[in-house]
Amino acid sequence: MGFGDLVADQGKKALNAWLETRSYITGYTPSQADVVVYKAVGSAPDAATYPHAARWYHHVDTYQTEFSSLPGEAGPVDTYGPEVTAPEIPPAAAAAEEDDDEVDLFGSDEEDDAEAEKLKEQRLAEYNAKKALKTKPAAKSMVTLDVKPWDDETDMKTLEANVRAIEKDGLVWGSSQLIAVGFGIKKLQINFVCEDEKVSVDELQAEIEGDEDHVQSTDVAAMMKL
Repeated sequence: MGFGDLVADQGKKALNAWLETRSYITGYTPSQADVVVYKAVGSAPDAATYPHAARWYHHVDTYQTEFSSLPGEAGPVDTYGPEVTAPEIPPAAAAAEEDDDEVDLFGSDEEDDAEAEKLKEQRLAEYNAKKALKTKPAAKSMVTLDVKPWDDETDMKTLEANVRAIEKDGLVWGSSQLIAVGFGIKKLQINFVCEDEKVSVDELQAEIEGDEDHVQSTDVAAMMKL
């Protein structure tokens, strides 16, 4: 498991593939896992060859002064990254698992008496209980949002506090940073993860823009389905 030698091309290639659908090594915010892998890489990967790894490296590099305070516990570098391919399930075990998933709702062609009806109801209840346990995980998106102030006199700490004060079921705020846009003005770039069925990005933007004393506009800088 892991990326292998991250100084070598093969390791950087594995890291780039891992970060193609992720912003961080684990989770949705920078952690000690990013610090460990960052140090193992040693220098910024070539952006033309490894664009996703290069993006991640430069982003983590902005947290250098905060490395010691990032959450999580640092482990060996080979504990992060792709998992070992799961072994194939033996045919007998696969058949047993398949049989376990299939429930005969109506049993054999027995005489339709009260006892047979009771047995059908019991099997139907067991089947429905199994189906309920197999519900699909909610579809989620990771979004990077740019929040632009009116001018260089806007209190950016208050602006960010007002943004993070918005709470919704299925919404989790992540890391943020201030990015200079010119003339002394800085915009807030903030990440969040939302459940697609519960949180509308457009409605969330409208709610943020409702803070008319601080927010001029918002833009989606990046969005990725999880």
